[in-house]
Amino acid sequence: MTSGMNRTRILDWIEHTGNRLPAPATLFFIGATLIMVLSQLAMDLGWAVDKIVVQDVDGKRLQVVQTVTAVGMLNSDGLWWLLSHMVSNFMAFPPLGIVLVGMLGIGIAEHSGFINALIKRGMRSTPRVLMTPAIVFIGIISSLTLDAGYVVLPPLAAALYYAVGRPPLAGLAAAFAGVSAGFGANLFITALDPLLAGLTEAAAQLVDTGYRVAVTANWWFMIASTLLLTLAGWFVTSRIVEPRLLRDHSPATTASPIASIHDPAAGNERRGLIAGIAAGGVTLLVVAVLVLVPGAPLQGEGQRFSRWIEAVVPLLFLVFLIPGVAYGVGAGTIRNDRDIARMMGQTVAGLGSYIVLAFFAAQFIELFKVSRLGEMLAITGGQMLSSADLGIMPLIGAFILVTLTGNLFIGSSSAKYALFAPVFVPMFMQVGISPELTQAAYRIGDSVSNVITPLNPYIIIVLAFMQRYLPTGGIGTLVALMLPYTIVFTLLWSALLLLWIGLGIALGPAGPLTYLPGVVPG
Repeated sequence: MTSGMNRTRILDWIEHTGNRLPAPATLFFIGATLIMVLSQLAMDLGWAVDKIVVQDVDGKRLQVVQTVTAVGMLNSDGLWWLLSHMVSNFMAFPPLGIVLVGMLGIGIAEHSGFINALIKRGMRSTPRVLMTPAIVFIGIISSLTLDAGYVVLPPLAAALYYAVGRPPLAGLAAAFAGVSAGFGANLFITALDPLLAGLTEAAAQLVDTGYRVAVTANWWFMIASTLLLTLAGWFVTSRIVEPRLLRDHSPATTASPIASIHDPAAGNERRGLIAGIAAGGVTLLVVAVLVLVPGAPLQGEGQRFSRWIEAVVPLLFLVFLIPGVAYGVGAGTIRNDRDIARMMGQTVAGLGSYIVLAFFAAQFIELFKVSRLGEMLAITGGQMLSSADLGIMPLIGAFILVTLTGNLFIGSSSAKYALFAPVFVPMFMQVGISPELTQAAYRIGDSVSNVITPLNPYIIIVLAFMQRYLPTGGIGTLVALMLPYTIVFTLLWSALLLLWIGLGIALGPAGPLTYLPGVVPG
């Protein structure tokens, strides 16, 4: 009892302290200013770090040491860069287009009443006790669609909880935990796997030029991780997050943005649902044909991933727009094209605070990257770990913590691993740790702190959704809400990997735990 009270007091302190901070947009502005000052100071003091990169020299891939120095952002060149790139930083901010395009379709489905009607009907067939694990599980699986899960699941989960009288923030937290803290897990191979495998292979070939890393190298571990994190997310939501919300906040502090739009008791709802579900089924069938039929627009490989993966946000727009319009026509909530335009306008208006946040967040993240402070901090942490004399399990555990910490400074998974892999993969191979095991450890550290780092560009989306139900909530509220997931996921997921190592189970097809020179994984 005492430990539970202490735990909630700590979270209360985090929430109250965090909420005393300025508005999120102001925090990003302050952060950007601080980066400019620190980068200039680091440059004037001559701070430099060395990193290992791979270069082709005379047809051979060699390990080369490069010196990284800070780029001052308060001098003439730095200020000119900021002024000349301020607009492009904002326009190129990755979540901006994803959110605006995706939410236009979702907005039609919301404001027409389609989503609300589906939720109400779904409640009749979904046992209440399984609601939370289902949300966490779907959040984890949503990484198949890259970042679309950030846009779709948190608001839907919040509305789902609200519809049954439970705290909507608990539903939002469960969905965010699955999507973000569980990003490195899945039942299926995702776009993340070839990306990580390619970087791992290039790093491993610094030691063994013939080494190959399979895309499937972590698959078995990913499946087990999905099941574990689903249960862990269920536990945290039901035993920690939801009881605290019920104690400190009313189950719903504002009217539901979805439930208030359309009366589910209206006589036309059944007709609208039939039309919406039929239109949605046809839309999905057409998409499947476009993906599977040879020569179709979505069949084959795109520039980086499969075409359908690269087009997932426009597909998301259509998959929600078409059934949303069909429902609206059938239910009578959409009578003409002006209604559609009005609903889209309402959706964009509701994203006003997000757009403001996105502008300042974009400047902050780009300044952190261009000044090279994030890269230098990550390299310094990695070098400190590499100099420690640890055994295999402590080394893997320490690497997870370094990756977790690095994730607080560099949000991009690929950028961070591109820095870490050439350092840690060859180093760990020297003590018999396979590149595939290093990659698995990286997945853990790169995922669990996503829900609490301000450098996750999608965290401001969740903050905007949270403020629909708790307008007074700020960064402190969100961090306090999500910190239990980070702690529990880190402990359990790391323990799973260490148990995996102890049992000697392969991480996946062609995914060995140990490295022996000259032995091909298989």
